[in-house]
Amino acid sequence: MHHDAGFDTRAIHAGQEFDPTTGAVIPPVHVTSTYAQDGIGGLRGGYEYSRGGNPTRTALETQLAAIEGGIRGLSFASGLAAEDALLRTVLQPGDHVVIGNDVYGGTHRLVRRIFGDWGVRHSTVDTSDLDAVRAAIELGTTKVLWVETPSNPLMKISDIAALAELGDEAGLTVVVDNTFASPALQQPVSLGAHVIIHSTTKYLGGHSDVVGGALVFAPGQEELAERVGFTQFAAGAVSGPFDAFLTTRGIKTLGVRMQRHSQNALAIARRLDEHPAVDRVLYPGLESHPGHALAARQMSGFGGMVSIDLAGGAAAARRFAESTELFTLAESLGGVESLVNYPSEMTHASVKGTEAEVPESIVRLSVGIEDVDDLLADIDGALGRV
Repeated sequence: MHHDAGFDTRAIHAGQEFDPTTGAVIPPVHVTSTYAQDGIGGLRGGYEYSRGGNPTRTALETQLAAIEGGIRGLSFASGLAAEDALLRTVLQPGDHVVIGNDVYGGTHRLVRRIFGDWGVRHSTVDTSDLDAVRAAIELGTTKVLWVETPSNPLMKISDIAALAELGDEAGLTVVVDNTFASPALQQPVSLGAHVIIHSTTKYLGGHSDVVGGALVFAPGQEELAERVGFTQFAAGAVSGPFDAFLTTRGIKTLGVRMQRHSQNALAIARRLDEHPAVDRVLYPGLESHPGHALAARQMSGFGGMVSIDLAGGAAAARRFAESTELFTLAESLGGVESLVNYPSEMTHASVKGTEAEVPESIVRLSVGIEDVDDLLADIDGALGRV
């Protein structure tokens, strides 16, 4: 496969060479914990024990690096396991992290509670405000700038290129959580980010049937990739072969799925935007969104996530979330099926009372790839009950 092949070609072919023995077009799933050695230390292909490496996981890691334009991918048991391995490698007690005020609740909890207890401090800022980020950086002690764009769940858009430049000036590791957009719509490496993180549970897996996480390292980050690779091996939060296989299988259709997610989400955002029960629709594809122009510049599509702020406050938001039929009330996102979530009590309950608290009037939709007319009818019905 040519290194400058298109996105969909890379997603389908990177790390996916047919099996040389049988010609099986899909590489086998290697369900093994250990590997025969040709004499002591004579490893075949470098495989010794499956915590250290497994061919099915290697295939996924190759695919991940290829779709993000990175030099190396690492596949983990969950998105938080990936975040933990990265942060533990980069941070020491006494260090400081600058994190967005609208990130996944679990990320904020990890930094605040697990790393906080270990002596790492953090500042929570609006990463779409460059001056606020600049003011929050402590030269010498700030080691990580954590960016999530579009953000979860308020769909704020942050300028990756400008933040990467700030980070380079201050000597920080700039991490971009690319879960919401996916590499099909946004390539932070090409905008200067150092490390990309994913909950592969979401759009990469794409079918709500596997939990996983990934890190991808930008060119120039070889040494960091090596160090995080060691942390992964030494602390052990790796993905198993079946998980890796399902994730790889999901990634192959990522490009076409994201097109449909984006198309459906835009139609739903427009419908919601006209409704009197809805105060604001938070979707970067709408011209009225404050980050629309920036999103149009750094993304090739606007994705499947839509949040709404209901005019009737918490009571209306709860009623809406509990009265859809096709949209299933559930945590998570990014699957082929549509989901509705009430962040304040569900995905972001852990950040209540912090700077990352989510307003109680917000409902988050993960718009699936069903027939859009059916989804619109479901939305209309739920709004009628608010």
